[in-house]
Amino acid sequence: MASLGEHILHMKKEKMQGSLKEQLASLAPLLEDLRAEKEERVKQFADIQSQIEKISAELTEHNHQNDTVTSRVAIEEHDLSMRKLDEYQARLRALQKEKSGHLHNVLEYINEVHSLCGVLGLDFRKTVDEVHPSLHETGSGQSTNISYNTLEGLAQAVLKLKAEKKVRIQKLREIVESLFELWNLMDSSEQERKCFGRLTCIIRSPEQDITYPSLLSLETIEQTEAEVERLKKLKASRMKELILKRRSELEEICRRTHIEPDMSTAPEKTNALIDSGLVDPSELLADIGAQILKAKEESMSRKEIMDRISKWLAACDEENWLEEYNQDQNRYSTRRGAHLNLKRAEKARITVSKIPDIVDNLINRTFTWEDERNMPFMYDGVRLVPILEEYKLTLQQKEDEKRRYQDQKKLQNMLLAENEALFGSKPSPKRSISFNRKPNVYRANGNGNVFMPPTPRQLSVGNATPELLTPRTYSGHHHGYFKEMRRLSTTPLNFVAMSKEDTMSSFTSISGSEPESPQEV
Repeated sequence: MASLGEHILHMKKEKMQGSLKEQLASLAPLLEDLRAEKEERVKQFADIQSQIEKISAELTEHNHQNDTVTSRVAIEEHDLSMRKLDEYQARLRALQKEKSGHLHNVLEYINEVHSLCGVLGLDFRKTVDEVHPSLHETGSGQSTNISYNTLEGLAQAVLKLKAEKKVRIQKLREIVESLFELWNLMDSSEQERKCFGRLTCIIRSPEQDITYPSLLSLETIEQTEAEVERLKKLKASRMKELILKRRSELEEICRRTHIEPDMSTAPEKTNALIDSGLVDPSELLADIGAQILKAKEESMSRKEIMDRISKWLAACDEENWLEEYNQDQNRYSTRRGAHLNLKRAEKARITVSKIPDIVDNLINRTFTWEDERNMPFMYDGVRLVPILEEYKLTLQQKEDEKRRYQDQKKLQNMLLAENEALFGSKPSPKRSISFNRKPNVYRANGNGNVFMPPTPRQLSVGNATPELLTPRTYSGHHHGYFKEMRRLSTTPLNFVAMSKEDTMSSFTSISGSEPESPQEV
């Protein structure tokens, strides 16, 4: 009764009377009942304590041994009271509640891990195996492990997967933003966009709403990156074409205004920069746009001088034509159209007479332009003023040669007159001295009946005026500026092209030989 916590004897006092044998006989059934009740109470304690130990082992992942329970039950048989039993039952209920909470948390963690693995495209089995194999293998009598360590492992796995999900969302958002930008820029078709349509939710959806299977998988990210890279290459190719087109526009402006284009945006350099990825193609395009704007502004500032240069070159063309016309022996013939050439020759003589003034005005205007901008006026990479000064020197040399020829002609006529006075007759002129005459080249007009000499714009031996040659006329840059200046120099007119020996022979000839009349200028 003490071990069971029974302190009241359930028997009537009147029944306790009688002999000892009678009293013993009356207590025997009560003793049996108490023994049976104790055995039942021991079983209850053993069952409850066994459940407690089992649940505790599941929660702590500690192996349960039955002999430990038996020894504890035997040791604690002195207190089998209902109060103790209630304590054990309360403890059992608390453990059962804790076990239920663990199991609920484990299942929630497993579901979350499964969802995250699906979105990230990871192997769920391999992920939970790293925590505990029983989380996905519950057969063969093996229950799901719900220990504190398992809960902690699942919690860490969830945190790790969430962190990976956050990183991949950020990475994929950047890639998708680039993809959308390239789509709009390249005007991609709906068919091309349809393959990556599911990625549109990655831009606006919050992180917790991104649950599409394999949306954040490495394969999806790699495919998106490959598409972005493909579009970037296509963009670079089109940007190269656009940049080349804008560069051609710049070079055309520079060609018309005879200025050197900026070589920093040369096609070979821009293509190399685009291929290397060091510079954004849009920046190169903006640079070329700025250079075009600058070239247009410079073209406007050079317009007056360029107009004067054009006028000068046109006068030089007329001078070249006039020289070829003067070499034509049949210029005064009565063929059809000859009067038109005569009129043009008169106009050409007037134009040629103005060339020195044109050159002087051009030099003065060029100096003014250079003073205003504190920079030299370049024409195809060469300063214009030295070219004009060289041309002036050529004109002066030509005039000097012309005067010397006239003086020689007067002296020769004097010698011929003396010779005629001595011998009383005028000898026939010799034809030993010949002048280099150009072939008579004509081209028909639209009617086919008027012939006009050609008007070449090129520098040739015997021409009075050279064309303004520039470094662009050379096949390479190794010729240099000084060779350019040498090509700008001209030879005297044909009427002074005779050799020194021919001139001396005309002075020493006693028999008298009159050279052929010089060409008209």
